[in-house]
Amino acid sequence: MYPQPPYVLFLAGFLAAVTSGYAFSTALQQSVNEWNSKRSTRILATMRGPQLQIPFFGICAGVCMFLASGIQLFGFSAKAAYAMGVPMTLLSGWLIWSQLGKILLLIEEGGSKALDLDAF
Repeated sequence: MYPQPPYVLFLAGFLAAVTSGYAFSTALQQSVNEWNSKRSTRILATMRGPQLQIPFFGICAGVCMFLASGIQLFGFSAKAAYAMGVPMTLLSGWLIWSQLGKILLLIEEGGSKALDLDAF
């Protein structure tokens, strides 16, 4: 007999990731707008502080729960599902966080025009 897949955790992980993503987006937009109005290097340095870290960890936790619950839908045990979901989440989170740092440096050096991807 197979255990029932965790549909509630699947939905809860998705909702946690989406709501944390909205909080992350809002905090990032406010910080960039504040930096844009003052052009202070101190503001960009503090952008990667708890104001962004807490929602980002919420996104990662929600995604991890969502991934592991999704893997369990295919019949894997919870232990195996989290053994696959946690490394995927950690790697993705680390790559995204490092990319965010690079983008913030580009903004600091060249302003928002430095991110214009269509200009060649």
